Amino acid sequence: MNKKTYAGIPEQNSKIETSKVVLIPVPYDGTSTWQKGADKGPEAFLQASENMELYDIETNTEVYKNGIYLAEAVTENASPESMVDAVHKITKSYIKKNKFVTLFGGEHSISIGSIRAFNECFNSLTVVQIDAHADLRKEYEGSSCNHACAVYEASQTTNLIQVGIRSMDAIEKTVMDEEKVFFAHEMAQDDYWMENAIDLMTDNVFLTIDLDAFDPSIMPSTGTPEPGGLFWYETLEFLHKIFKEKNVVGFDIVELCPNEQEKSSDFLAAKLYYKMLSYKFDNADDEDYDDMKGYQEPNNKSSKFDDDDNEY
Repeated sequence: MNKKTYAGIPEQNSKIETSKVVLIPVPYDGTSTWQKGADKGPEAFLQASENMELYDIETNTEVYKNGIYLAEAVTENASPESMVDAVHKITKSYIKKNKFVTLFGGEHSISIGSIRAFNECFNSLTVVQIDAHADLRKEYEGSSCNHACAVYEASQTTNLIQVGIRSMDAIEKTVMDEEKVFFAHEMAQDDYWMENAIDLMTDNVFLTIDLDAFDPSIMPSTGTPEPGGLFWYETLEFLHKIFKEKNVVGFDIVELCPNEQEKSSDFLAAKLYYKMLSYKFDNADDEDYDDMKGYQEPNNKSSKFDDDDNEY
């Protein structure tokens, strides 16, 4: 039986040895507090991807020809902490293989592990969080690995820039760096928010996108939809600018909560992922990419690779 591939692409474009991109599904929904179902997000995303055209009009490319390896899903769910540890370890193992590593969740707590891995491998990392919620609690419901804590660690260890925020708890203001937060109600009145956000970024950027950043009129199938969100073309414009001006080292997309009666959200997620890859590899210099600009062996970091990292 042939192994399932991302978007049904030919097997020759999905081999780990030759693929530039790795896609790691993380079907985890252990800490969500309202609508459950984000654990079904990766499968719905993959199914929608199989019905997507693979030619991108805007960039005039077929990015799948760079190779997209669909990794085994991270299924560890004994505890939020064990899930985060598994995501961290597996993400790091693929970064070490010189791949452009991407993840699809699952709820936003998976990003604690992915951001930790990228921060250990790339110097002066900026994390750009596109999200409706601040997710800055140090701990929630007895765990620091809760979806409400998704970027607390990043706020302490990276250059965190938050975009689209329109829902938060008062306690999060004590942690938040408001100079690096773009609130949705202010963005609606600011013609230069994209440029201002990019000016705050370092060269190496990791993107974490919670799909509830989008307005629920175009993205209703999330666990906690919030009115007043981003729309399709403004989001693509912002992402395109980041990919063009910065070295995006990886990204994750989270919080698709699929609804059998509403498939457009699944397709938006699928299209968003493919557009981001198209921007990353549009006119990319293969030789430069192979050098993984910005990658640093972490011998000058506080955390070192484990000897058993290569077991995955």
